[in-house]
Amino acid sequence: MSDWLTLPDLASRRFGGSVMWANDESFAERENLITPAPPGFRPATFGLKGQVYDGWETRRRRSPGDDSAVVRLGLPGVIRAVVVDTAFFTGNYPPECTVEACAASGYPDVDELAGWETVVPRSPLSGDTRNLFEVESGKRYTHIRLTIHPDGGVARLRVHGEPVADPALLDPVALDLAALENGGRIIDCSNKFYSNPDNLLSPGQATVMGEGWETARRRDSGNDWVLVRLAAEGSVRFAELDTTHFKGNAPGWAQLTGASALDGPWFPLLERTRLQPDTRHRFAVEGAAVGYVRLDIFPDGGMARLRLHGGLTDRGLAALAARFADV
Repeated sequence: MSDWLTLPDLASRRFGGSVMWANDESFAERENLITPAPPGFRPATFGLKGQVYDGWETRRRRSPGDDSAVVRLGLPGVIRAVVVDTAFFTGNYPPECTVEACAASGYPDVDELAGWETVVPRSPLSGDTRNLFEVESGKRYTHIRLTIHPDGGVARLRVHGEPVADPALLDPVALDLAALENGGRIIDCSNKFYSNPDNLLSPGQATVMGEGWETARRRDSGNDWVLVRLAAEGSVRFAELDTTHFKGNAPGWAQLTGASALDGPWFPLLERTRLQPDTRHRFAVEGAAVGYVRLDIFPDGGMARLRLHGGLTDRGLAALAARFADV
């Protein structure tokens, strides 16, 4: 199950997730559930609602029932694991929880959501703990409902999985073939000492250095790299290598190679090229159809984003449509 936790958090606010509704948030706001940063705590910090908690906390129930919150996933996809994190909730955490999911088209209101399916059956929770649950369903979902039995506080809700894009909402001749939201994925890398390389493929611009990918300082003659599985086979026409926020730790050079399959053959897309710190570099790329791209940085350092703009091949479009139909 630990491998699933390396997958993107589909619910994260960073990816456009939203806590649409909660039946109660008397002590702490529901929006905290999907904050990207780890939960924090400052003892003896009191507001008008009591001790300030970095999470979602409901009142003590005096009548039958349970509390719930509904999250619209920022990246619809297949859920592999759910983390219900009760960090710093010790005498006020829920003893149990249930997680349900549904798939909806468009942008429905909460009361229009239907077809809820249980992905985590009613299960015990521990306080001040990252409670992990593996999900076996292979379906694509767009919304999550967390129910706590009967009340209490949850710091974070993480929904790790594989984004699956709707082909009807993509332009097959002009898209970012590497983007997480389109189904791109980092499948291997040389080093992720400071941050997750999936950040490279995240939506939007990085607002701080920590939202990119940064490696440890190398003390040998090698170099660092990441391997990207594209959303589907396509022809890359433009590559964006963004070192924004990386000033004294940007790579000196970078190169791109591509292949239609992991076992090759591999060929150059962008020859070794000098990079500038804190800069969005855009390069025209000429290459054949590829399904995988490798980014090499020399010798080490950090990058904010990697964009690979181009168009899907007929085979790539068919594969994307088949994947969507299968889930």
